[in-house]
Amino acid sequence: NKRVHELSEADVAAITKEIRANHMVEGDLRKKVAMDIKGLMDLGSYRGLRHRRGLPCRGQKTKTNARTRKGKRKTVGAA
Repeated sequence: NKRVHELSEADVAAITKEIRANHMVEGDLRKKVAMDIKGLMDLGSYRGLRHRRGLPCRGQKTKTNARTRKGKRKTVGAA
C-alpha cells in the first residue's frame, strides 16, 4: 500500500488510464447528465416539468422548504 505522495508519475498515469477506460468523468459526464435532463424535459415527463420549473424532482414537499431549489423568496402582494 502506497500513500498518494509516494506514487510515481507512471503509477498516476496508470490509475488515470484505468479510471478513464472504465468510468465517465469530467466534461463527458457533465454533458451526459445535461442531455439526460434535456431528454426528460423534451418528453414532457413529470421529472422534466419539475426540472423546467426549477422545483425538486424526487417527491419532496415544497409548501415550506425547498429554498435551495426554488431560490430566494419573492414577496407576493406587499405594497
